[in-house]
Amino acid sequence: MKNLRVLTKFFIHYKWHFLSGIVFVAASNYFRAWQPQVIREALDHVFEQVRLYQSADQAGRDLIMSEIGSSLLYFGGIVVILALVMGLFMYLMRQTIIVMSRLIEYDMRKEIFNHYQALDLSFYRKHNTGDLMARISEDVSKVRMFLGPAVLYGINLVTLFIMVIYSMFRVNVELTLYTLLPLPILSLSIYWVSSIVHKKSTLIQAQLSTINSSAQEVYSGIRVVKSYVQENRFVQFFDQECNEYKEKSMDLARVNAMFFPLMLVLIGVSTIIVIYVGGLQVAQGKITTGNIAEFVIYVNMLTWPVTAIGWIASIIQQADASQRRINEFMETEPEIHSGTGLAGTLDGDIEFRDVSFTYADTGIEALRNVSFHISPGQKVAIVGKTASGKTTIADLLTRMFDVSSGEILLDGKDIRNFQLPMLRRKIGYVPQDVFLFSDTIANNVRFGSPDAPIEKVHEFTRYAAIYDELAELPDGFDTRVGERGVTLSGGQKQRISIARAFIKDPDIVILDDALSAVDMKTEQRILGYLREALANRTALIITHRIYSSLDFDHILVLDHGTIIEAGSHEELMQLQGSYFEMFQQQRLEDERIGM
Repeated sequence: MKNLRVLTKFFIHYKWHFLSGIVFVAASNYFRAWQPQVIREALDHVFEQVRLYQSADQAGRDLIMSEIGSSLLYFGGIVVILALVMGLFMYLMRQTIIVMSRLIEYDMRKEIFNHYQALDLSFYRKHNTGDLMARISEDVSKVRMFLGPAVLYGINLVTLFIMVIYSMFRVNVELTLYTLLPLPILSLSIYWVSSIVHKKSTLIQAQLSTINSSAQEVYSGIRVVKSYVQENRFVQFFDQECNEYKEKSMDLARVNAMFFPLMLVLIGVSTIIVIYVGGLQVAQGKITTGNIAEFVIYVNMLTWPVTAIGWIASIIQQADASQRRINEFMETEPEIHSGTGLAGTLDGDIEFRDVSFTYADTGIEALRNVSFHISPGQKVAIVGKTASGKTTIADLLTRMFDVSSGEILLDGKDIRNFQLPMLRRKIGYVPQDVFLFSDTIANNVRFGSPDAPIEKVHEFTRYAAIYDELAELPDGFDTRVGERGVTLSGGQKQRISIARAFIKDPDIVILDDALSAVDMKTEQRILGYLREALANRTALIITHRIYSSLDFDHILVLDHGTIIEAGSHEELMQLQGSYFEMFQQQRLEDERIGM
């Protein structure tokens, strides 16, 4: 249970639920353990009256029968009352311990979710979404079973054992010791089975993560799967993974199926010992017949708790395996740490000083000794071929990653000194891979400014040249988009993303190939707005295309992570290097499209 020790803080937080639950469990078992004593007294009383009945005359027999009836009614009433009180405390113990487990489950999921959000992009590059989902859902559910049912029945087992065995010792020590003979076998079997269950549970949870990851990946890429007609292939793959999960689960079920009957056999042996040894002691006059009945009830009273030992052990081992998986992620520290400096209004002065960056998970060097300076309000284009390092510059400016060497200055201060939330609020970023949430179009635009009125949403969608198309939808701006915006075209998603970035009124704007999926007419409309919107803002336009209609103060040409050319449009054209070739090639393509 070493992995479950981290849950101590939750038990402390909900200590009153936990302590009250223990009291209610003990009270319930107290009244439960009292019932066999009442039954013993009833049986002994009846046997005594029967013995008197045999030697009495007719009048005496009538009185004895009347006495037996009254006594049975009295003892029966006491048993019913004890059962009702026991049931009341059972209800209360569930309202404390089970409710506590649900509250902790809620806290755990919230804590894991918050920790997930605090982790940086490098973590998400190493772990797939399905595995993340399995740990916050399936693994937390396994731990909840330990926090609720396993804890409840564990406390019930301990308190009931103490009370029942104490009551048994009070009656007859010798008979009690004989009754408890199977317990050492029980202890050894629990230890043996628990170790097997732990190993198998770990494999099952890992396989479940694989299944979730496979399903999530297929659903996210369903367009590609269908376009390549690979449905059957993925069905077969998923079937293989599910079969492996089934086999692992069946192995665990076989262990449990072997263990539970063993518990029942041991309980049965105890019952036989009670009847045999107890019968001998009754014959010797050491105990009464009622004591045998009392012991049989005690043994059967322990049947479920003892049987539950295997079930509790299985739950604990599964929870321990799940908590270990949760701890792996919870113990992962983000590589990006927030600074303490406040970012009020940024002037937009950006400087890269000899910046290099290598992706830790792949070892790919994306940038090598990159240096440039952007003054406040300047418009800078970053152009280059695919994988030249353009998007990495945007990721470093938003601190999705930190530089491997060198430094980035923002308004003359190291970017790592700024508070992360404050920094990112001041930057409007339209990423190359546009993401929309499964929500209304209006709320996707408002994501940049959650309190923005609908009039602002309309205004900025007009700037992004998407207002007319959205207004014509059946539900207008209240139209819900599919997962990742699957119901919209690539160009529509890009323009909604542009509106989302500008509605937050950023001090610095980064557009990463934000117009790649729009036609030339729409592109010109958006560029017209950008000329006005970016007038007083520092802007980085990362692109494969060269926008002659935008007046750039500076253009950087990247290739294999280094700046190979830099200057104004006119200066780069005079060089007749890479930029010149890109411009000429694009002009020929535009003329061909225009024809």
